[in-house]
Amino acid sequence: MHLPTYSTLISAQDLFTHISDERWVILDCRHDLMDTNAGSQAYAAGHIPQAQFVHLDQSLSAPKVSVDGVFRGRHPLPDKQQFIQTLRRLGISNDTQVIAYDAHGGMFAARLWWMLRWVGHAAVAVLDGGIPAWNALSLPLTTDVPLARSGAMTEQTSLVAQVDVAAVFANITSAEFILVDARAADRYRGENETIDPVGGHIPGALNRFFKDNLQADGHFKTADQLHAEWSALLTRPEKAIMQCGSGVTACHNLLALEVAGLKGASLYPGSWSEWCSDSSRPVAR
Repeated sequence: MHLPTYSTLISAQDLFTHISDERWVILDCRHDLMDTNAGSQAYAAGHIPQAQFVHLDQSLSAPKVSVDGVFRGRHPLPDKQQFIQTLRRLGISNDTQVIAYDAHGGMFAARLWWMLRWVGHAAVAVLDGGIPAWNALSLPLTTDVPLARSGAMTEQTSLVAQVDVAAVFANITSAEFILVDARAADRYRGENETIDPVGGHIPGALNRFFKDNLQADGHFKTADQLHAEWSALLTRPEKAIMQCGSGVTACHNLLALEVAGLKGASLYPGSWSEWCSDSSRPVAR
């Protein structure tokens, strides 16, 4: 197996250098939480050459309600084996270098980055700055859809950690873990009813908006800067849990931690949307 070449971020110029590498798979993760067709429409209008489109709801999430009738959040994780089948259909094998990109600073691409690590695939990176960084270098776009190819991906030992709602509930009392909410401040405070009909946050959660990981131009801050900022919140990343609205932008914080060299934090996939679906769970504002 090839050792992973890129496992956190890749520049637009470096991606262009490898654009025709048959061992690479490029995935367009553009999405809009308020318009779920926006990503596929943007892909059809023009995308990075060789890129395939993956839909957050259709390829990177399971149904919101599980077979036992329990609401699991807006974007629960799919079954691992089903996800691996999706990866195979995208042409991904164990030695494939995967690159994910979006148009929002990695907001959605980081979800795919985390999920590939979830099934043990280390060779996955997010395009730093997304498609705006690609366009800024006047690199080519295309409307051509690449031919489908078959991959041979198999599940490996997971490279990430996750916790369920019961563990988060228990942590309110034990305070063993630091819980970090990646939503914007108004959602954290319960002031955005358009996105979060039930407003507020999980008791004890700190707020670190995922966009705080980015520079003004949409690129990630340097590893040193991220390390300094995150170290002010966390002394032991392995004792931290990342959450957000539905387990998507929390992955951006996990990617930033990885860039910073602060490894070991967990994801709460159900996040706020699962938490607030049960009125017996406490809410802070």
